[in-house]
Amino acid sequence: MEKPATVLITGGTSGIGESMVREYHNLGYEVWFTYNTGSDKAAVLEQELGNIRIQSFKLDLTQQGAHDKLVKQLPGTPDILINNAGLGTATVKKMSSDPDEHDRLLIQVNAVGTLWLTRAILAGMRKRNSGRIIFISSVGGGINVYPGFSLADGMSKAAIAFLGRQLAAELVHTGIRVFTVCPGATNTPMFSSSTLDHLDDDAREKVVSGLPGGRLIEPAEIAAITLFLSGKAADVLHGAVIDASLGLGVNPAELKK
Repeated sequence: MEKPATVLITGGTSGIGESMVREYHNLGYEVWFTYNTGSDKAAVLEQELGNIRIQSFKLDLTQQGAHDKLVKQLPGTPDILINNAGLGTATVKKMSSDPDEHDRLLIQVNAVGTLWLTRAILAGMRKRNSGRIIFISSVGGGINVYPGFSLADGMSKAAIAFLGRQLAAELVHTGIRVFTVCPGATNTPMFSSSTLDHLDDDAREKVVSGLPGGRLIEPAEIAAITLFLSGKAADVLHGAVIDASLGLGVNPAELKK
């Protein structure tokens, strides 16, 4: 029997990450996913998926050396690495009350931590000359700019998009494929906490209706994109930075006031 392909998904206990964990597992992949503070959620998710072909690992991207520790714990080098873990402008406030520290943490977790982990996993992929690396960035920073968008958050997402392009250029003559996906407003706890939760029902409806398509993107829609990128048919997209925002990236004015 052919061994199932392995995928490592960072930030796999909620939102887009959780959706990817479920979708990849349902399609027969062996799924390894990380969590930081959500150990209980990770255990529940493993149990829901039958504790077969699934394993969770703690990863704190604020800590130097955490990536090397994770690599040593993994059963091997994954066939696919999906860099999904990240902080948002609301979640970072749970870690510190200092605005300067918010900036540092957003850059550290979203950009530097992602770089370190990718470099560590890439070493194994280079040895076998195969693998796929998928970065999850954001339409804000990764594709376009928006008035009022957090400077540090946008910088970190722009850095991820650059990392994807640069790495793709360096690996173009190898068997390793690299892609970047930039979601728009997605129906996740992170987007809700940063944008919607402080609004009343009328204001929330106004924000959502002002988005392209008049709706939020569902996490499963982003997972479907990464699943396609995990297959051979996506090879021609090597290096692509994909705008997955329902059109917000090409026409920011669609975000009505």
